[in-house]
Amino acid sequence: MIAFGLDLGGTKIEAAALSSGGAFLARVRVPTPGAYEAGLEAAAEVLAEAERQAGAKAARVGVGGPGSVNPHTGRIRNANSTWLNGRPFPEDLARGLARPVRYANDADCLALSESRDGAAEGRDPVFAVILGTGCGGGLSVGGRLVTGANGIAGEWGHSPLPSPTPEETPGPACWCGRRGCLETWLSGPGLARDDGRGLSAEALAGLAAQGEARALASLERHAGRLARGLAAVVNLLDPAVLVLGGGVGQIPGLAEGLADRIRPHVFSDDWRCEVVRPRFGDSSGVRGAAWLWDR
Repeated sequence: MIAFGLDLGGTKIEAAALSSGGAFLARVRVPTPGAYEAGLEAAAEVLAEAERQAGAKAARVGVGGPGSVNPHTGRIRNANSTWLNGRPFPEDLARGLARPVRYANDADCLALSESRDGAAEGRDPVFAVILGTGCGGGLSVGGRLVTGANGIAGEWGHSPLPSPTPEETPGPACWCGRRGCLETWLSGPGLARDDGRGLSAEALAGLAAQGEARALASLERHAGRLARGLAAVVNLLDPAVLVLGGGVGQIPGLAEGLADRIRPHVFSDDWRCEVVRPRFGDSSGVRGAAWLWDR
């Protein structure tokens, strides 16, 4: 059976069709409009093009996106794409498509994809992190998502930075209304703010590779904060694998040195955990969305 998924990102909406073995039969992207009605229309359009390319019609659709669905109201909350918040996006999309829709956080989709046949295949538990425009997390156990009683499991990006220094207190203001959330430190915008030049993670990594002291110091602070944040996850969930996704997560050397940075903060005398990058790169989100009906 062909599986269809939609990935609702901050900059692009992507649709894909996957064979039962996980091969791409279609993959289509358009820019995210950034408005509710236009977003619904764009999602329907890219899905229709993916169906045309795959030569099949989607019986049901999985959608990965920011925030999560309130299981009590059916409305999106906690999305950094704030035009989604308070709106019944899955219900409205299902009505427009005339077929069932299942929605999950994009980091949940990353965890699902990588635990199913990706870099964390056969390992348990798996905690996946997306460091990009925002800062999200998702948990997979036994190849299935753990979303919690209220659908907010994995929202570690809106926990405070552990063990803040005086210079890190009270922390930057977050769009969620709090201060010092991990997202304000670890996301792409957070890294750019800390460096003070508004540079992308890729640009900072390039300067660091040239030996620029300022960029090296910025990335060192970021890696230390990431280690503290993930140590709190490790002490609570003890994952076998940490998957580091998103554009910021691909900074050269970050994944490779992260376990050693986390280790001093872990409550264990012999802690072992693999830190990996996604096997499927930026396609992991839409792959996980396609697998949502099998979760």
